[in-house]
Amino acid sequence: MPVRKPARVSGQAFLFAWAALRRGDLAETFTMKAMPFINQLQHWATARPDRAAVVVGEQSLTFAQLRERSAALASGNCTVTIIDAPAGPDLAVEFCAAIGGHGIAAVLDATWPAELRASIADQAQAWAAALPPSNGSGVADGPPESTFLLGFSSGTSGLPKAFTRSRESWRESLEQSVAYFGVTEETVTLAPGPMAASMNLYALAEAIHSGTTFVSLPSFSPDAGLASIKRDAVTRLVLVPSVLGMLAGRGLDTGQGPGALTSIVCAGSALPEAILEQARRWAPNTRIDHYYGASELGFVAATRNADSQRRVSAGAGDSAAGALWEAPSAGRAFPGAELAVMDRAGVVLRPGETGSIYVRSSYVCDGYAWGDDGHAFAAAPLSSQWFTVHDQGYLDAAGLLHLVGRAQDMVITSGNNVYPQQVEQALEGGGTGDSAEGVVVVTGIPDALRGQRLVAGLVEGSVPLDDFLRTCRQRATALPAHQRPTQYFALLALPLSAGGKISRSLLREWIAEEGTRAQRIH
Repeated sequence: MPVRKPARVSGQAFLFAWAALRRGDLAETFTMKAMPFINQLQHWATARPDRAAVVVGEQSLTFAQLRERSAALASGNCTVTIIDAPAGPDLAVEFCAAIGGHGIAAVLDATWPAELRASIADQAQAWAAALPPSNGSGVADGPPESTFLLGFSSGTSGLPKAFTRSRESWRESLEQSVAYFGVTEETVTLAPGPMAASMNLYALAEAIHSGTTFVSLPSFSPDAGLASIKRDAVTRLVLVPSVLGMLAGRGLDTGQGPGALTSIVCAGSALPEAILEQARRWAPNTRIDHYYGASELGFVAATRNADSQRRVSAGAGDSAAGALWEAPSAGRAFPGAELAVMDRAGVVLRPGETGSIYVRSSYVCDGYAWGDDGHAFAAAPLSSQWFTVHDQGYLDAAGLLHLVGRAQDMVITSGNNVYPQQVEQALEGGGTGDSAEGVVVVTGIPDALRGQRLVAGLVEGSVPLDDFLRTCRQRATALPAHQRPTQYFALLALPLSAGGKISRSLLREWIAEEGTRAQRIH
């Protein structure tokens, strides 16, 4: 298990603690230090008892009701509660009840196959059986260093990896994110993706922490999202880029405006320029934040509005990979985080040199309960305070982080490492705004000669598919030979995971099926 650096006390927490010490209220001092958000739920249930805390479709709970129902379920024991429930207020109740005292929550995605959910539940219970017994209040937060979340991150195959997270990691993170994203008393947050997804579960905690309203959907559709924005007076969206594109596109097509929306927070994958511009046209007065992070690392970097279009000068980046188009900026280090790019030996690289992205912060998880395959979360070779999930990128001279690609997406063809994101960006016009022509999804499929070969799936946009294919093939001639797709497929829709992220494994399945979802066109 990685060694964590000593926790840092934020300025806000210090002021609360100082005020409590002056009153002689030592219990409140501990409360402020220990909370991720259960003690905050207690506070808001008294201060704002009738404020809507959780809204899912036609169902809702106030802060007073959420506290009452959570307290009735809470045990306070150091046990793992398996939460396997569809999106709804009950999921929020079970989550709050599970993590009271020394409790630990494991929230399963309801879209996973039943057999997989059962296997995860069995593994979690076996892991929990080895934990030392501990009792505590079920209606307050446990010690800051104690584990409260058993989260899941997809593995290379089979059962997902399970990471553990301390209460302190979310306490620090919540304080910083509420301030950075400008959450105020009037904020109403809609997270239209699955409630069990990491970023949406965090958005729920963020709302409870700040005493604001969290909104989700029983099931997603662009029309359902737009209806919720209007009905629930939503002021903030938290979502992945593909879902933002669907909402903004549907809103523009049907004349449904953004209502009271003032903030959009995007994460989970790169934010394409076409979707960014589409969102600006749909909601021109809305602040758009995009952050890069990982379930194991928490927040890493963030960028706002026009900053996402920043590019480094020609010649920077991974010249060895022959990248013609520069990687888009993921922004600067998120408040409370430090960034470095290192080589395999753990040596910090110079600006413009590509390597593994490392972060040092109090947001980092504590390690894996099971499933550590050596290809994901790890400490730096020369330091136990820097951590990575092996995503590749570089820092430019201005301190902006540029993502080259996710490590798990890398394709090895004829001995060359290729990141699909680089090829996609090149075929879509290199971030020039021309990507509205269509969307490209690149992956690798087995090849007896090369090991793997590149293929590209095309989704028609503003121009006919034949024209888009012709343009993509022309742009590919400017790439090194190993970065050029060998085949192109017409896709009926984007291959998306249950969380709304691009799924390259799903694209490979569609191609293998030889069905209508991915039809070869070249």
